[in-house]
Amino acid sequence: MLLKDFYSVLNSSREEGKYFTKLQINKDHAIYEGHFPGRPVTPGVILMHLFKEEAERRCDCKLQFKKGSNVKFMAVVDPNKNAVLQLESEIEELNGEIKLKGIARNSEGISLKINSFYKKLES
Repeated sequence: MLLKDFYSVLNSSREEGKYFTKLQINKDHAIYEGHFPGRPVTPGVILMHLFKEEAERRCDCKLQFKKGSNVKFMAVVDPNKNAVLQLESEIEELNGEIKLKGIARNSEGISLKINSFYKKLES
């Protein structure tokens, strides 16, 4: 986990080739002291990293971000207003790489859409 105690996994499942993981963001995490005091916003790079960690859990291996072919930040994630995120992912291995297509949403709607590729790291 990149940021210790940033989130906890509430539940996780797989249905029809898609993975679903519900996360609880720690609204009191130190990252929000600098991003931004009085108006916390979850950094976009952290939202992207949540999907990398999701792929690592599903593939049971360490990964390195290689590229994002389509990354769209749709809405701000304010942990005081909505600290629960639902990750929906399609993960497949192609030519030795992990391809992920994902959507992060909360009760207000979609926060992030991402298509990304990761390189498997040697243990």
